[in-house]
This record gives sequence, C-alpha cells and structure tokens, in this order.
Amino acid sequence: MSPETYAHISNLVIPTATVVYAIAMMSHALEWAMGRAVVVRAEAEKPAEVLVASGGADVVQTASGTTGADDAARSERVEAASRIGLMLTWLAFLLHLTGVVTRGLAAGRVPWGNMYEFTITSSLAVAVVYLLFVHRYKLQWLGLGVTLFVAAVLGLATLALYTPAGPLVPALHSYWLVIHVSAAAISGGAFTIGGLVSLLYLIKARAERRVLAGGTMSASLKRLPSAEAMDGTAYKVLAFAFPLWTFGVLVAGPIWAEYAWGRYWGWDPKEVWSLVTWVVYAAYLHARATAGWRGRRAATIAIVGWFVFIFNFVGVNLLVSGLHSYAGV
Repeated sequence: MSPETYAHISNLVIPTATVVYAIAMMSHALEWAMGRAVVVRAEAEKPAEVLVASGGADVVQTASGTTGADDAARSERVEAASRIGLMLTWLAFLLHLTGVVTRGLAAGRVPWGNMYEFTITSSLAVAVVYLLFVHRYKLQWLGLGVTLFVAAVLGLATLALYTPAGPLVPALHSYWLVIHVSAAAISGGAFTIGGLVSLLYLIKARAERRVLAGGTMSASLKRLPSAEAMDGTAYKVLAFAFPLWTFGVLVAGPIWAEYAWGRYWGWDPKEVWSLVTWVVYAAYLHARATAGWRGRRAATIAIVGWFVFIFNFVGVNLLVSGLHSYAGV
C-alpha cells in the first residue's frame, strides 16, 4: 500500500478507536451505576426472610417485596457490563494500535515525530499498561478512569493536535530515539495508572476513616478494593515504571542528545523537567523503602509526580521553547 493509503487508514482508525474507548467508558459507568444499586439493596434490605414459591423454585422474599433472585440478576448484569467494558477496551486498543502502526508506515519512520504522534503513542502506552495489569492485579475497577482518560486524550489529539505525516528532522534520525521514547512512553503509561490508583486511594482511605468514626461509605466506593490493597497496587505499578524512566531519561536520552547536539546534558527545559520527574518518583520509592511511608503521604507524592510528568509531556512541549521544540504541534 502507498503512504497515502496508510495515512488514510490511520486517520480513520484513530477517531474510531476514540469512539470505542468512549463506549467502553459508558459500559464501565453503567457497571458502576448498577453495582451501586446492588450494594445499596444489600445493605438496605435486612428484614426477615420468607420463602415463597416461584415457578417451582424457592426464592428469598424480603419485606420490601424484592427477591434475592433480583439481586443475583443485578449482580450478573454488573459483571456483564464489566466484561463488555473490558472487551470494548481490548477492541479499542487494537484499533488504536493499528492507527499508530499505520501512521508510522505512512511516514516511513517511528510514529513520534510531532506532538500529535507523541500523544497517540503515549495514550496507547496507558492502555497497554492497564491491559497488562488488569488481570494480574484485578484492576477492572479502574476501567472507567482509564477509558475516560484515553478517550479524552485521543479526542484532543484528533481535534486539536493533528499534523499530517512528514519526514523527521535530522536530530531525530537515531535508533537511540526509538529506545529513549519507547521507554519514556511505557513508563509514562505506568505513571498514569499509578496516579489514577493513588487518587482513588485517597478517596477510599478518607471514606474508610469516616466509617471508623461512625459514618457511612457510599455504595460506589464500597466496590473499590481496600485502601491498603490500592496502596500496594500503586507501589507495584510505579516500581515497574521507575527503572524504565531511569533508563529512558538518564541513559538513552543523554546518549541520543550527544548524537543529536554534541553534548550529553545541557539543561534544556525538557531535560530539566524529566529530571524533576525522576527526582519525585525516586523520593516516592526512597520514602517507602527507608522511612516506611505508606498510605496518604506516599499517594500524595505519587500524584505530584504524575502532575509533574503531565506538565513535562504537555506544558513543556506547548509553552516552553527549547531544543526539544523540534516536534512542534
């Protein structure tokens, strides 16, 4: 196929992936809505049980006139919505991957030569990390946040950042660029997952403290894992991301910079903020390992690190001029 054909496929598939991510998000939102109804009913209905016959089978009848079979059916629908949301996320990911690959084929190079390409590739990394960890760490409860984030980022890229495929500037002609950006994109995807988990951790931990003080917890929050489990999940994801970021930014990045500009480090704004990101996440891991920081303090550092990373990715590219401004928008 010709480069124009590949470009046409990419331009068609990326918006399609955005729509499928959005539908997956709605499925996960429906999952949460129905799950809330199940949990509320399970807590609100604690009357004496009366066995009644229904179609030859014994069904539990509550005082409010609803049956245990009704709640079982609702629970099944919740699980069905969760499975559908995950399957749609896989479909959107495959479309997304196709769009990124065909973009690269259209340009005849790796697909991260401008801000549009950086964005579609980095959002793909978020989906990759989520789908890699979703079964291992049972992250289905994060599906709503992930699909919302990826759909929003892809939509922004399509509507505001699109740039036609073109050749790379000379500074980008190096295989170290491939290594550098690949490591940064994957670790950035993991930083995003860790940031989302940490945000939800703070919300869940506050709700648990309110319950211990005699208050109540919303049904939606009860569907989340315990705050302790979420804290552990965030740590595992960020511990996976940090070595990749270290290699991509502090090893591959300087080697590429020496090839492109004749120096390993020059305090370019992008280099500075990449180092700041590294320092924040190093502080996160160091505080957990040596000072025993867990919970709220560790989650706060993780969220600060995520926002620093987002500013490094978006703010520095769009607001600050430097050697890394070659990519444009």
